[in-house]
Amino acid sequence: MRFTGKTCIVTGGGSGIGRATALRMASEGGRLIVADLDLQSAQATVDQIHAAGGEGIAAACDVGDSAEVQAVVAAAVKSYGSVDVVVNDAAMMTFTPIVDIAEADFFKVIATNLGSVFLFAKYGVPHMNAGGAIVNVSSVHAHRTTENVVPYAASKGAIEAFTRGLSIELAARKIRVNAVAPGAVDTPMLWNNPNVKSGAEKVTGAIGKPEDLAAAICFIASSDAAFVNGATLLVDGGRLAQL
Repeated sequence: MRFTGKTCIVTGGGSGIGRATALRMASEGGRLIVADLDLQSAQATVDQIHAAGGEGIAAACDVGDSAEVQAVVAAAVKSYGSVDVVVNDAAMMTFTPIVDIAEADFFKVIATNLGSVFLFAKYGVPHMNAGGAIVNVSSVHAHRTTENVVPYAASKGAIEAFTRGLSIELAARKIRVNAVAPGAVDTPMLWNNPNVKSGAEKVTGAIGKPEDLAAAICFIASSDAAFVNGATLLVDGGRLAQL
């Protein structure tokens, strides 16, 4: 029970990797704040947590919006007193060439994927105790990518740089900051990707389950990984080696 007594915020917790992570953390004793743009999806995750005897609350959150992020952190502190773990999983993609993409759409991706990591650090860290952990969800696209997803790939590359820098800043507080980089994972984001549908992006090799990523995230967030800091763990079934 690695998360007993720990308050864990998981963004994008209404589906996919976020939901699997929230369910696993709750099964290991965590008190979950499940944040998602879609409150009904977040509540569905919490309902599963409650049905299994766990503890958690749902929160609607546009993770690129400072006021909404602050509200999620405030709800965690009000309900449970502090924040111990933050998992930044919420993300979005666009599929438009850079010369054609609207400026607003570009910056929306950056705000959602990277800005959210900044906001949850800025407003979450002051409520975190020594032994806390932040896990940022990156992607193999930070290392090898395809056409028409530049904002997504750029945001994920920046997340890994942010992770390294923040791990140095928070070392004195004894708060660890790491990232995981998934490959192909059986989620709607993968199968709704028009590059995958068209064949422009080949899904070769192993396709992971959300639970595979949840296991890695929970390891990185737990005391089992006490000596892991500033790192990005590839959890891709060997996909990057094939790209």
